[in-house]
Amino acid sequence: MADKGNPLVTLRSWHRPLVVLAGAMALLCAVSLLGLLVDDRTLVNAPIWLKPLKFSVAIGAYAVTLAWLLSLLRRGRRAGWWFGTVFAAGIGVDVGLIVVQMIFRDRTLHFNKATPADVMINNIVAGGAYAAFLMTAAVVVLLLFQRLPDRALASALRWGTGLALAGMAVAMLMFSPTPAQQAVRDAGGKPATFGAHSVGVEDGGPGLPVLGWSTAGGDMRIPHFVGIHGLQVLPLVAFGLLLLARRYPQLSSDVVRRRLVRTFGAGYAGLIVLLTWQAQRGQSIVHPDFRTLTAAATLAVLVTASAVLSVRLRDRVISAEILRSAR
Repeated sequence: MADKGNPLVTLRSWHRPLVVLAGAMALLCAVSLLGLLVDDRTLVNAPIWLKPLKFSVAIGAYAVTLAWLLSLLRRGRRAGWWFGTVFAAGIGVDVGLIVVQMIFRDRTLHFNKATPADVMINNIVAGGAYAAFLMTAAVVVLLLFQRLPDRALASALRWGTGLALAGMAVAMLMFSPTPAQQAVRDAGGKPATFGAHSVGVEDGGPGLPVLGWSTAGGDMRIPHFVGIHGLQVLPLVAFGLLLLARRYPQLSSDVVRRRLVRTFGAGYAGLIVLLTWQAQRGQSIVHPDFRTLTAAATLAVLVTASAVLSVRLRDRVISAEILRSAR
């Protein structure tokens, strides 16, 4: 009989408001796909249903992962429930306002300060985003005090939530005025928009298919996207190493796997920094210069060398574990 207390087997122990949020995102995803087929309206040179689709997929994945993480808590479960509930409420309201603003009002959401209604909606969305940021930070703190049986998975959960928090923090850089907007403010005017996704070019220019990331200038959505999905990537790395351990004895020790997870987590953090640096210089992800390529190559070499070293330390780790068991 399946273990009903195992969160990987049943959803019963998962955080219900987050599961409801994930279900709502699945429904929005289906509606958005239909909208892309039957509604030919565009906004900022992109199909009007594309942003709701992207948000539904990203937030749905995030909600499922966070619901699972909260089911692993043994200490602070009640606090964790409230953190997850506030997160679900804040992000749920934000997504609802995205649909209202874009689909029903036919207006842009982010950075739009054109009318009092636009300002109000932006302020509410910002409040929901900051609440989500703070709740994720609180979950990071809770995870620091949890004891999990697999040390590699424990490290993956902590690194993943920390990286997601960093990805949220990067998004705050989008809400600084562009040079053109600042010039309007300096002249005593009020710009219709305040902040931008792109750096060095106007939003709405040429971009990658579906993702929409600028191919002409920097785009802060890239490090934001990579960062927040560290919450899914790092646990997947830990599970992948656990599966590989069945074929490769070098990975049989959870201490070795934990070191590999930490190495990958540090490399992932370096990637977020690299992508942020590239975007802030107004450089497109598809047109890296020599400095960007050099930094990327250096990061890859350091991560690879650290991973090789972690695996080669296996015998020393196993000997230490045997001695500890003997005592």
